[in-house]
Amino acid sequence: MATILSIETSTDVCSVAVAQDNHVIFRNEDFHGPSHAVQCGLFVEEALSFAESHAIPLDAVAVSEGPGSYTGLRIGVSMAKGIAYGRDVPLVSVPTLQLLCVPVLLYHEEIPENSLLVPMIDARRMEVYSAVYDRSLTEIREIRADIVDETTYAKYMEQGPVVFFGNGSDKCRAVITHPNAIFIEDIHPLACNAAPLAEMRLRRGETVSTAYFEPFYLKEFQATKPKNLL
Repeated sequence: MATILSIETSTDVCSVAVAQDNHVIFRNEDFHGPSHAVQCGLFVEEALSFAESHAIPLDAVAVSEGPGSYTGLRIGVSMAKGIAYGRDVPLVSVPTLQLLCVPVLLYHEEIPENSLLVPMIDARRMEVYSAVYDRSLTEIREIRADIVDETTYAKYMEQGPVVFFGNGSDKCRAVITHPNAIFIEDIHPLACNAAPLAEMRLRRGETVSTAYFEPFYLKEFQATKPKNLL
């Protein structure tokens, strides 16, 4: 088990957390809009001070890798790189859409066991960035830019329940009306939920370069829109 400092800045929410042996021992979050340039540095400073005051050495730094806001991701990744390089600890990237799934899996026991999970990050108009996972976070469908209508996820809902969540899901309620569609509100990608994913990647040796790692910006998925949706 490890002590991991996690940074999440992919949406309007800015959050930093420290987890030790998968237990969160420090967390700070700002839900009031894109003020990451100010808040991220303050939160990181508080997190490091907390760890040092309790004589807790960091074993790794984790950062949300996107898709997400260009500015937000650059701030978070730059901060994470600096800490990892300065303290000579590994840097781990955490897929943002998988991170969104963690609180659903941990705290929403009411969803059916055979549910598929569709985390959504908001884009313009009726466009979202999403993937499809099963409950073990095995990727059923890769990350894609979707222009959402009633048919976009129909083939999955014909097979069983599909759970939609994230800041892109609210605008989809009016068009996704299949009886197997389940919507969960107020699910955000938060640093306090990153530890299980970061710990697993760290154990596997799946670290990234502090010099060359780049996050996945929303714009990189423009070309992956399904042709039948253009």
